[in-house]
Amino acid sequence: MTLLIAIVSLLGTVAIFYICKMFYKKYKKEWLTPMLITPLVIIGILLLTGVSYNSYNSGASVLTNLLGPATVAFAVPIYKNVNLLKKHAFEIFISIAVGSAVAIVSSFMMALLVGLNNELVHSLVPRSVTTPIAMDISNMIGGSPTLTAVFVMTTGILGSLLAPIVIKVCRFHRPSSRGLMLGMGAHGTGTSKAFEFGELEGTFASLAMIVAALISIVLSTTIFPVFEHLVINILLP
Repeated sequence: MTLLIAIVSLLGTVAIFYICKMFYKKYKKEWLTPMLITPLVIIGILLLTGVSYNSYNSGASVLTNLLGPATVAFAVPIYKNVNLLKKHAFEIFISIAVGSAVAIVSSFMMALLVGLNNELVHSLVPRSVTTPIAMDISNMIGGSPTLTAVFVMTTGILGSLLAPIVIKVCRFHRPSSRGLMLGMGAHGTGTSKAFEFGELEGTFASLAMIVAALISIVLSTTIFPVFEHLVINILLP
């Protein structure tokens, strides 16, 4: 029975995702994005059927394990446009470095302001990094990788939903601006959204996501502990 549930959960998740994707392509509504609708449908099915999350995840965890290889696959468009990326290397690095620092600091300060406990604070800090790396960072700094995955997913979905509005209001016309914003602000989900705008946007988003992950690892394990100590023990005794 357990094996049957695992097989159904795996195949069912894939089927639900592709059905949601078909509706998204047909109606082109931001709120119909598969990244938002698919989890809601699955949660509804689990509640109606009474199947536990652990039973469901026994099969669906295969998809989670594919996050790493999927992230590596983003290197393909980067390789194809490497000359363009070299041309803007300095601007790209500076913008992503600043974005990574702001993401970590803002997440930390927001968590303190709402009174989250220590584990939740450290789980929220790496929310702007792609899921596999964010979970590793969370584990290194004392957070809960599972909670971090939820925060990352929420950030990615909200980022991809709000990005078209920000792009329109701020009149971002350059592929580099759109791509870097989506990759930095919404990581994997944002990168997927960026490819809907065009290949160049997707390429810049892929690079932003990867570089942001590397920079965040360094910042989270070196500068962040010092900043945390300064804020908690000196500024907020």
